[in-house]
Amino acid sequence: MQSNAANGGAELDQLHLFTRKDVWQGFTQLVPLSFFVVIFGIAFGVAAVQTGLEPFPIMLMSTLVFAGASQFATLEMWGEQVPLVPVLITVFAINARHLLMGATLYPWLRHLSPAKRYGVMLFASDANWALSMNAFGRKEPGLGLLLGGGIALWSFWIVGTWLGFYFGNAIKDPVSLGLDMVMGCFLLSMIAVGPKNLRIFVIWAVAAGSSLMAYWYLPENTHVVVGALAGGTLGAFWTEKKK
Repeated sequence: MQSNAANGGAELDQLHLFTRKDVWQGFTQLVPLSFFVVIFGIAFGVAAVQTGLEPFPIMLMSTLVFAGASQFATLEMWGEQVPLVPVLITVFAINARHLLMGATLYPWLRHLSPAKRYGVMLFASDANWALSMNAFGRKEPGLGLLLGGGIALWSFWIVGTWLGFYFGNAIKDPVSLGLDMVMGCFLLSMIAVGPKNLRIFVIWAVAAGSSLMAYWYLPENTHVVVGALAGGTLGAFWTEKKK
């Protein structure tokens, strides 16, 4: 019995490891969802062109920023004189949830060198983060899935942006086709296959409720941060009991 427990502990200590095969499997697993990311990339490319941006800065933004919501928010503030400080605050607020993503992944990221750690997190997004956390919940390695899935999403986002400013007139309103719900439905499916207990239910309920309240009563885009902070804070204080 002690030997089995020791083996189980050793296996858990190896969950941070990943190979090229793991990264490739993560890439292929996220490819189906990435096709929908192309649609949003097209919408961003079209909107950026209409704002007056040239192709090079559009592609540079999608390549370096890789954050659809904040990129769209930036376009709304774009003009002859760009308000730099408000833009920086807006982008930080919308993407602040990545701080919580990093915190949830830290038990495994801390075993990596700084170069590997931040290299993996460069590609962290909602979808591949959810998949990697579910993998860790099943006591399976998840960082290869995080990196490979992120590369898939990032690559297709860039392709979509390129298509947007060259051929984007075909899809001017992805919302009318219901494509804006794809990511939300995907994340809901991740919740459905994840752990199910009172703690998880309450955390998600608090996150959803606070996000809705922020959506109705606070400035635009703050609901993402409020929901993440509310759920994350509750989860940090209400820890799981060790068996």
